Amino acid sequence: MENLMQAGELRSTSDLEQQLQTAKQQLRESQSMAALGELASTTTHEFNNVLTTILNYAKMGLRHTDDATRTKALEKILSAAERANKITNSVLGLARNRSKDPAPTNLQELVDETLVLLERELMKYRVSVERNFAEVPKAMVVGNQIQQVVLNLLTNARQAMPQGGQVILTLAHEPSNQFVELTIRDTGTGIPEDQLPKIFDQGFSTKSGPDETGKGGAGLGLSACREIIESHGGRIRVASTVGRGTAFTLKLPIASEAVSNPASQPVVTLGA
Repeated sequence: MENLMQAGELRSTSDLEQQLQTAKQQLRESQSMAALGELASTTTHEFNNVLTTILNYAKMGLRHTDDATRTKALEKILSAAERANKITNSVLGLARNRSKDPAPTNLQELVDETLVLLERELMKYRVSVERNFAEVPKAMVVGNQIQQVVLNLLTNARQAMPQGGQVILTLAHEPSNQFVELTIRDTGTGIPEDQLPKIFDQGFSTKSGPDETGKGGAGLGLSACREIIESHGGRIRVASTVGRGTAFTLKLPIASEAVSNPASQPVVTLGA
């Protein structure tokens, strides 16, 4: 009888653990859908800007007969079309990474594709981007999940700099370490020390109300970001100083094949 009771308790505990894992997975998927909805909204807005540019300069080219004006119009149209192509490639890259299974992923390409989608938004709020990308191995991750985390952290960074500022992105890897580190640092308002231990709690937000876009804190929350990173066997940590900014560092496991990214690139500044 005692053995039967113990077996029942074990099954009950196992069932509860399974239900908990299922609930966590459903929560992650729900939050991911919210983040994808926000991404779709951002992408639609970007495409609308591109189409407006193309239409306006096409009309200008048709109205004027002098070569200088028409050449300028064609150059603007070409630039907008190239911008649309970059956005399309970024969205297609995200769509290709819809697998739920981890795969060797080039983090530099993943970050660059995410920045394409936010480039105009960051420029609009006078946020410049600095890339410090060292040569690092590929990470063993589910690409679209990590891209959603990066998108959320970049959006949070932008919201923390209402008067403008800078985002510094760093990719690093120590040869003896089994993790690649991606750091997203901003020069924003920072997080009070007493709030830092709570920021990854479910439902916690440092935002007291909607931001200037009126969207508030929609999208993937920091608790879901941590869930995603830890589900990959990685870690996320934060450091912040009020008035000086915040830095989130993602530690992600390297792929066993340890294939490196293309050669190291110099520091590049995007926007102003």
